This record gives sequence, C-alpha cells and structure tokens, in this order.
Amino acid sequence: MKYIFGKIVIALITMFLVSVFCFLSFGVIRGDPATFLAGINATPEYLENLRREIGLDRNIFIRYLDWLGGFLSGNLGESFRFRGESISAMINDRLPVSFTLALLSLFFILVISVPVSLLTVKREGNIPDRITNFFTAGAISIPGFFLGLLFIWTFGFIFHLFTPGLYIDYRENFPGFLQCLFFPALAIAIPNSAILIKFLRGSLFQELQKDYVRTAKSKGAGRLYILRRHVLKNALIPAITIFGMIIAEIFSGSIIIEQVFTIPGIGRLLVAAINSRDYPLIQALMVYIAFIVVLANTAADIVIMFLDPRIKTSREVQ
Repeated sequence: MKYIFGKIVIALITMFLVSVFCFLSFGVIRGDPATFLAGINATPEYLENLRREIGLDRNIFIRYLDWLGGFLSGNLGESFRFRGESISAMINDRLPVSFTLALLSLFFILVISVPVSLLTVKREGNIPDRITNFFTAGAISIPGFFLGLLFIWTFGFIFHLFTPGLYIDYRENFPGFLQCLFFPALAIAIPNSAILIKFLRGSLFQELQKDYVRTAKSKGAGRLYILRRHVLKNALIPAITIFGMIIAEIFSGSIIIEQVFTIPGIGRLLVAAINSRDYPLIQALMVYIAFIVVLANTAADIVIMFLDPRIKTSREVQ
C-alpha cells in the first residue's frame, strides 16, 4: 500500500508541474490570440478591449490560479476560437471518439502481439523466428500516418471496404461508428504490436533459458503449458513497461491518424486549437494528454509490483 500511495503522490506532483509549465509556456511564447481573433484591420482600442475581455491583461500567475480553480471544479472556461462554447463540453463531445479509437487499438495490439509471441517462440534463430523479426522490423519502421494513407488507398479506393472521409456519429449508429474506426485503429495497432512483439519475444527467450523451465520439462510438462502457466507471467514484467508507454502514446498520440482519417476526436480538436492560438483549449488538452501519460505509466508500475512482489519488498527495505 505504501508503494502504491507513493506512486499516486508522484503522479499528482507530476501533473501539477506539467500544468504549471504548460500554462507559463503560453505566457512567454510570441504571438497574441487577440490579434488572431480580431484580424489585421483591428484598431488598437479594439485589441485592448478584446484582451481585457478574454483576460489577457491580467498577471499570468493570477490567470493560472483562476484556471487551476476552474480545472479542479470542472469548469475549463470558454474557447477563444469558438466563442461562447464551453471547453468542457467540447472535450466531452470528442473524448468518447478518441477513447473508443484507443481501446480498439489496444484490443488489436493484444490480439496480435500475445498469440504471435507465444506461437513463434520455439527456437531462437529458426525460420519462424527470422520471419517474425523481418515483419516486426518492417512494421516498426512504417510511420502510422503512412500506414493510414496506405489503408485508405488500398482498402478504400481499390477494394471499397470503407468510404474514405466518412464518419458516423456514435450516438446515431454505434456499429457503423466502430466500422469507421476499424482501419484507423489497425493503422495505430500494427506498429505498436510489432514493438510489443519484439520486447515480449525477447523476454520469453530469456525466461526459457532459466532453471525453473528445465525443472518443469523434467517433470513432463508440455512446452505450451510451461509458456502459459510459468514463463508468460515472468516475461510480462518488462513487456508491461513497454505496454504502458504504448497506452500513453495511443491515448495521446493518435492526432495524426485522426487527421488522416478525418475523425473528429481530441487530436483534430488540438490541431484546430493550435492553428487558432486558442490557449485555454490547448492548455486543457495538453493537461489531458499529460494525465493519460502519467496515469498509464503509474498503472504499469503498480501492475508490475503485483506481478513481481520483489519490487515492493526492495522498496520497503530501502
């Protein structure tokens, strides 16, 4: 419990520091959102009134405290670019889209990586091992956006398995919504599956060389039984760390895929906010992304602690 509490405290401190640095960075970078909103023909008097209206004339530390109080209460204020629209409402409207895309991607990653790793780990250097290494190296080197464009050209324009650019709202037709997310999720999953396969197979090979595996074989246990019952649990410990990083990358880094497939999620909203210098919306989205990254890595550390109690014991001894 002490180990988990410490991890949670570190996560909260990290989140606080991220919010501070994020807010202060927008106060020192060049550019004025009021000038962008008013246009090039605005008079100085109009610009001054607009800055006062959106709160840019106040001290940055006072603005941060107001923003932090609103963030903790669930009121993120209003967007500069989309005047009159609540930032909380905008994020809540698009969050289910990005969240579903991320969950579908994680499902594909697990379905692909774990069976492939278990079925191809027989002997290091044999033909299946070489084929797996070849395909994983190729998948890792392919950028997600290029794979997305390749899917659009191949499965959209040639085989007509989906309509490029078509989006179905999840509130109107959920099965159709999932169908729209199938190929974007697959484009995210393939490179990340290759990464997880690479690490998981390497960990499996190391575990297969240990004494407890030879002991299990001497008792007559089959290879698949040993893999599922004994080896996989120990091999998952380093793989879970990578999986936590993959979760953080998927939940926060699907921006380009959303742009390629024109999916109205958090990523497209962040791009629109950056283009219009919508500081309140950018700050809220950056804190959301940081929250996902910190939460994923903290959860991975806690899961590893349950899989390997030696970590908890060593921390308590220290």
